[in-house]
Amino acid sequence: MAKVSILGVKIDRVTKKQTIEKIANFVKSQKPHQIVTINPEFVMTAQKDKEFKEVINRADLAIADGVGIIWASRLVQHSLSERIAGVDLVDEIAKLASQNNWSIYFLGAKEGIAQKAAENLKKKYKNLKIVGFESGSPHDLTIIEKIKKTKPDILLVAFGAPKQDKWIYKFKESLNVPVMMGVGGSFDFIAKKVPRAPKWLQNIGLEWFHRLINEPWRLKRQLDLPKFAFLVIISKLCTLTRR
Repeated sequence: MAKVSILGVKIDRVTKKQTIEKIANFVKSQKPHQIVTINPEFVMTAQKDKEFKEVINRADLAIADGVGIIWASRLVQHSLSERIAGVDLVDEIAKLASQNNWSIYFLGAKEGIAQKAAENLKKKYKNLKIVGFESGSPHDLTIIEKIKKTKPDILLVAFGAPKQDKWIYKFKESLNVPVMMGVGGSFDFIAKKVPRAPKWLQNIGLEWFHRLINEPWRLKRQLDLPKFAFLVIISKLCTLTRR
């Protein structure tokens, strides 16, 4: 599968349809797989955190979640097909699971959020099989045994990046769940704790701005965006001068 490298972070060139097909194949294989959803914050964190970069680059599927990633891929002339927002992918996974009798375990976020997210998806997809939900903590090793006992086909983890992705990577073989994905703040949206941007803002790539208005504490994180753009442009210029 073709990949695009942005500042040393590798991302798969897949469409949403291809992503869903890959996930279905992962479940059918019954072998553990890790999925990561990449935005510019991930790429910037990976510049300082080599362990995180290694986790991303060793993932079984790395998806572009952020308009900044799509822009950067076009600049390096290896354009990614489309943005696949993490929250939209969770919904697609729930739909696919309900159609195939696959089970899901919801882990992470603040108290009660994982449960509410699971309940809301269950209302939307009546046949959805939920085998567990809890806020949990990456430091609580009893979670490992709980997950292993329920034997989910899909594990969604909302510990926040990079903790969630490192945690999945560390326990990937032990958990032996066919599909494991870090979902960041997706549970907050699905539980309707945080309002999502209107479709028109999503379509013009300003979903991040809407979230910033609703969660002003994210301003510090958003400062990574101009740094990201600067580094991508510099990287491109360096590539041109070496030709």
